[in-house]
Amino acid sequence: MKVLITGATGLIGQEIIKLCHNANYDVHYLTTNKTKLKSERNYTGFLWDPVSGFIDTNCFNGVEVIIHLAGATVAKRWTNAYKKEIIDSRVLTTKLLIESLEKITHSVRQVVSASAIGVYKDSFKNYYMEEDNKDMDTSFLADVVNKWETEVLTFKKIGVEVCLLRIGVVLSENGGVFLKITKPIQLGIGAVFGNGKQWQSWIHILDLARLFIFVVEEELEGIYNAVAPNAVSNHKLTHCIARKLDKKIRLPNVPKFVMKMILGEMHILLFSSQRVCSTKIIQNGFHFHYENISQAVDDLLNKFDQ
Repeated sequence: MKVLITGATGLIGQEIIKLCHNANYDVHYLTTNKTKLKSERNYTGFLWDPVSGFIDTNCFNGVEVIIHLAGATVAKRWTNAYKKEIIDSRVLTTKLLIESLEKITHSVRQVVSASAIGVYKDSFKNYYMEEDNKDMDTSFLADVVNKWETEVLTFKKIGVEVCLLRIGVVLSENGGVFLKITKPIQLGIGAVFGNGKQWQSWIHILDLARLFIFVVEEELEGIYNAVAPNAVSNHKLTHCIARKLDKKIRLPNVPKFVMKMILGEMHILLFSSQRVCSTKIIQNGFHFHYENISQAVDDLLNKFDQ
């Protein structure tokens, strides 16, 4: 099989590529940076520029599945200009893929796209299933996800099946949230945010990569929550990491207003609460290697020592 991956050089993309190569899939990837172009036996890069609308359509040659991960990080201060970049990096890339496929003869049958659980309303009580459309949030993040998913679903109009994976908090030893929590704890300055009760629906990076490949191999359609079966509170996540590191959380909880002053609107990333259900993907046959937070943290911290 041959797959085309957007956002291939990111944290998630790199893990997916490893699994693709393990499965003997050929990988095409798109990049805006000429210095990141490679041409190897099973790993070939192609240039695109979603802003100007340029794409090397040779990237589609022989491709059956597109794994669509492209999108600017949300973990950067949300100025008005950067908010536009966050949305455009998802919507314009999707439009370009669809418009390009419309103009050529191709073999693409499925697109598997990243999405996010930020679409669900901030709540301490709700337990969100994929069908809970009435409980969508009205925040900037929810607006991003709505525009993103709406654009991706347009693939259906050109005869390409669509699968959307709503991703939770990704835990990886190579970056992201896990390191941002772990490093302050190692330095003795770790703290819980707010009252610590906010739900954090997480997933181990390896399970997330496996989930993308599973969806491709099973040819699944529709929306699936990409989170581990057991969400945890911010308090439990922070204290679990501290316990594994043999550290104490000595500082008082960080008030919401303090982080709002520091981060602006982006502070909601630390305080929003979404408890999200992964039953649907499990019922379709997916098995998580890391079902609980203790397992996941053990694995990630062990990799620090290697």
